[in-house]
Formats: sequence, C-alpha cells, structure tokens
Amino acid sequence: MKALVLKRYGGVKNVEFADLPRPTVKPDEILVQVHAAGLNPIDNMIPGGSFKPMIKLQLPATMGSDLAGVVVETGSRVTRFKVGDAVFASTFDLGVGALAEYAAVPEHAAAHKPDNLTFVQAASVPMVGLTSWQALVERAQLQPGQKVFIAAGAGGIGSFAIQLAKLLGAKVATTTSTANVEFVRQLGADEVIDYKRQQFESQLHDYDVVLATLRGGELEKSLQVVGPGSKIVSLIGPPDAAFARQRGMNFLMRFLFAMLSGKIIRLAKQRKASYSFLFVRTDGQQLAKIGDYLAASLLRPVVDRIFPFIQAKEGLAYLEQGRARGKVVVQLVDSLSER
Repeated sequence: MKALVLKRYGGVKNVEFADLPRPTVKPDEILVQVHAAGLNPIDNMIPGGSFKPMIKLQLPATMGSDLAGVVVETGSRVTRFKVGDAVFASTFDLGVGALAEYAAVPEHAAAHKPDNLTFVQAASVPMVGLTSWQALVERAQLQPGQKVFIAAGAGGIGSFAIQLAKLLGAKVATTTSTANVEFVRQLGADEVIDYKRQQFESQLHDYDVVLATLRGGELEKSLQVVGPGSKIVSLIGPPDAAFARQRGMNFLMRFLFAMLSGKIIRLAKQRKASYSFLFVRTDGQQLAKIGDYLAASLLRPVVDRIFPFIQAKEGLAYLEQGRARGKVVVQLVDSLSER
C-alpha cells in the first residue's frame, strides 16, 4: 500500500511516499480502508523532533492521525464494528498513521461515522473534536452562562471549540483577522476581537475559561482577561508536572516540566486562576458523542481545502502557512459524495 512516511527526524523534507505492507490486524483492531485523512499542525511539528520526549515513534513512521474510511477486516475480539461499517477515528499517539491507504485502528479509538457527513468532513473532526471536548467538558467543566476565551477562532481547533462552547451554553470571545470576523460570528462567537486592530487583553475581562491555542506571548496576555476561580487550559504548553506523571515520565522529566511551567503557574495563581496543559488522547466513546451532535447538525465540520493523496505534502505546506479557515483534509478515495 502507499503511505506518507517520516523516514528520519530533521523536518518535513524527510517525509516521503513509500510502499508498505498492508497492516495485519491484532485481535482488538479493525482494518480501515482510509478514504480521507485530516491534517493537524502537529503533523508539521513532529518531523522536526520537538515531540520526541512525548511521542515515541518507531521510524520510519506513517504520518497523520485523523482518518475516516470503511472497515475491511476485524480482529477476533472486536464487537462494535463489522466489515463494511463507515468509521472515523483519531490514532494520535498510538503509533498508527492515517496518511496511508489502510490503517489498523484499535477498536477503542474509533466511532461510527455520522451518516450525514462525507468521509472528507468526518476526517476533519477527530483531533479538533476530541481536543475541544477534553479541554472544555473534561478539564474546564464549562457551565452554561460562563464566559470562555478561545483564541484564533477561524483555525481548526478554534472553529470547532467555538461551536462546542456555544452548545454548552457559554458566552464565547475569540480573536481573528479582519477577513474572518463574520465567519467566526457565524460559528457562534459573541465577541470578536480583530487582532489587527485591537488587543484582546484590553477588551476582555473576568472570563471563566481560557483555551490557549497560540504560541509566543499570547498565553501570558490571556491571564489579563481572567477572573478569580478561572481555568486556563493550554494546548501549546508549557507542559506541566501533572502531564509528565500522567505519561509515566521519570523524575528528571517531571522536574523539567515543573520548571518549564513554573512561571505561568505562578502568574495564574496571582490571578487566583489555575493552569493546566492538555495533550489530547484518543477516545472512541467521546468521538461517538461528538458524532451524535454532528448527526443532529448541532455541530458542523469546517473544511478549508481538500488535497488529493498525491499532494499530501502540499497540504502540509499549506497548513504550515497558518491561513486555513478550519481544517485541511487529504482525500484518498476520489468521491466527495461517499457516505
């Protein structure tokens, strides 16, 4: 089968197409013919090696982690899926790549694809959907009437998290460029800061939750918008000691992450707020709940551009520019109307 493979660390230049054997399923896995694969910013970061302490890859490794496709084989212990089922899944951090013609997916990571979504639409959802759910529902425990600040509302995470926060009954503020102001309003944002004209930290006050998605000094600036008892959930770091413990890292790594996060934790405490770092995990049951909302049209996927499989590297390059409105998806089976 054809797959897009990271051969060695050192950047996306070391990502190439390769012919690999079709995967053999384990008892608790399903073999999925991949129809579409969603791209995420981390797909451009992993090849550089910055995530080596957190994500253990056996090189050469197939790229990607979001997929939608059809089950063509099931392991002996699989009970939730059968051959012919349309599914979607996140395989992030499982050592299973999505940018391949076939993927062996653990049963616990997959969910049935909503009937009203194409494979391309479904492939755009898993990582942004699970990240938004785990940040807002699990970690922040967002409640109706609370105020949440979600930076970069037009991006992949932002465009989904805004919708979920509104579904949970929250008031949402976000930042975006001038061209995307109306777009994020249509997603449900109540207050939109055009970052080319205004500074969000001078416009927003007493927010209950911050979902931090931007690097640089934006995380510290976001502390200026929170009130007492608020929660800052960061997707971009710095990692904290709790994350290191959760990952089973040794004392040295726990100490290192405690040092890296020490400043932001202290600054948060000064505002009577809490800080935590979120590293998304795969969860087919959560994905199924998200799928129910998608099936009921209470949430909708946002796809910016679709690239054919042969142009997957061009898709990664486009995503790297940081201009995508929603998600970038690679299509492996050439039929947008497939269900």
